[in-house]
Amino acid sequence: MELLPVDLERFWKDDEIAHEDNCFSLKAAQVALGVRMSDECVFAELGEDGTPWSHTPLERRIELNKRYNDKAEKIVGKRLLNERFAPPESYLPEVKRIGEVFGGRYVWFNETEWLESDIKTPKELEALLDKIGKMDLREFMLPADWEEQCRIKFEKYGTRPGSWHGVRGPITLACSIYGIENLIYLIMDEPDLAKRFSDTIADVIIKMTEIMDIESRGSSYDSGFGFNDDNCCMLNDEMYDFFGYPILKRVFDRFCPEPKRFRYQHSDSAMGHLIPILGRLNFHGVNFGPTVTVDKIRKYMPKTRIDGCIAPFTFMNNDRGKLIAEVKRDCEMAKQYGRGLNLTTAGSINNGSSLESMRVIMWAICEYGRY
Repeated sequence: MELLPVDLERFWKDDEIAHEDNCFSLKAAQVALGVRMSDECVFAELGEDGTPWSHTPLERRIELNKRYNDKAEKIVGKRLLNERFAPPESYLPEVKRIGEVFGGRYVWFNETEWLESDIKTPKELEALLDKIGKMDLREFMLPADWEEQCRIKFEKYGTRPGSWHGVRGPITLACSIYGIENLIYLIMDEPDLAKRFSDTIADVIIKMTEIMDIESRGSSYDSGFGFNDDNCCMLNDEMYDFFGYPILKRVFDRFCPEPKRFRYQHSDSAMGHLIPILGRLNFHGVNFGPTVTVDKIRKYMPKTRIDGCIAPFTFMNNDRGKLIAEVKRDCEMAKQYGRGLNLTTAGSINNGSSLESMRVIMWAICEYGRY
């Protein structure tokens, strides 16, 4: 299919300005483009075999990314993917994750990681919360040789532990550990235990973040916080206000108390009914499901950058007509509701999403997204 005409040099100059002031800059000439593709897109683009969501050996990853970037430079005018990676031997030992604190286990199935748990009854949940309450989190999280490994890796590679300012969202975590239906029944039938579950999730997030701030010599106050909570859509607004909102409120109050600090939520689901509640949290940026469009978000989040709202499958299927229609819709809403749009997918950018389709998005921004 013939490439649509785009003045690439002008586009990227205008795009740089469009990202200023969290995409609200009055100097911007066009809607900001948030699409930068992802490592998993190399396979379909290059006609190569591979497992997009699983491990790719480092040398092959670099080779694929370089070839992809050569092609990207010609089609969209920019090298998009990383070509330089730290050697695997420089990595620090793995730190235990929040799902493991709550008795879960991470497993791979169909090239995707899932969190599973055997906690099914209120009695089992109560015993788990008792156990967590007595847990030495630092001792549980960090390997026995952690300090020695940190010293070795730093002296040899300059590697330091990273801070921990993003986490599986509270409803997704609770559903993985206790089950979707079980969580709903718990909130309805045993609100005291449900509140204890909610409080414990907030306690653990805060304590784990503080531990890793110390280990990384970072500053929790400056880093902000983000949540990935697809399953938040499973609760109605009353249940979410009771169980989920207090967790986000406590975490944000601890790590990013000022409204201008980074506060983020990704929820790739039909969770539009929760927007009035989430709107009370002064988000810096959000990325919601494709049914949660700019007009619905902007009503309750007037100063929040919106990362969206192209449906991932529209992009992955490379349907030029639908892609243009969705970009046009989002651009017109951005102009109507006061800028602040960072145009990208409402969710992940999947293997199959082509560079030619990225150029279609760029063309549509030039056509419909000029301020």
